[in-house]
Amino acid sequence: MRINKYIASCGIASRRKSEELILEKRVRVNGKIVEELSFNIDENNDIVEVDNKKISLANNYIYILLNKPEGYITTVKDQFNRPSVIDLLDIKDRVYPIGRLDYETSGFLLLTNDGDLTYKLTHPKHEVDKTYIAKVKGTPTQDEINNFKNGLTIEDYKTAPAKIRILKENKEKNYSLCEIKIHEGRNRQVRKMCRAINHPVLNLRRTAMGKIRLQGLEIGKYRYLTEEEISYLKGIK
Repeated sequence: MRINKYIASCGIASRRKSEELILEKRVRVNGKIVEELSFNIDENNDIVEVDNKKISLANNYIYILLNKPEGYITTVKDQFNRPSVIDLLDIKDRVYPIGRLDYETSGFLLLTNDGDLTYKLTHPKHEVDKTYIAKVKGTPTQDEINNFKNGLTIEDYKTAPAKIRILKENKEKNYSLCEIKIHEGRNRQVRKMCRAINHPVLNLRRTAMGKIRLQGLEIGKYRYLTEEEISYLKGIK
């Protein structure tokens, strides 16, 4: 098994983060530092250590849905010592987020120790819709909505086609509520797309991923996914 997949399957980090651990020379196999990302191991016989602690394959996978509050990071560590979403979980097992929500964004966040599922759901080819409710300044025109749907040039890339519809308009206070669906997961993408059509985000909340919805879960609370929800996520092609 490739070393980054093994580390992810042990519930230590995502595959991408596992590669960072290797490049930082924090991974040892049978006492020797691993420096090659393509390194393969025998998961039944090799001894793998991360930060000098032996790791092993997770026996029980955990799948959690959290209603993330604003003001929490979705990384485990932070140079500014800001609170992490992990602080909201009262569990013994180590889990990590599937994708990210930025510090100022609230709502739907999945966490797990299943590295294969994390890899699947964060890979662009699977095109899993993520639904957001955005409070934006002003009200997008039909031309701006069409541009948003067709893809926008942001920095050095063009976004994939997306969906947007206006739910509510408040002309007096100069804002509108929009439902936005994207399947990409670039850094602060929804905020950048709204800014690109001249309607910056005032507040942003993610409400769903695919068919799984946040409905009924209080801010800061979490629940375990049902067997039906887990089967749905694993069945995504």
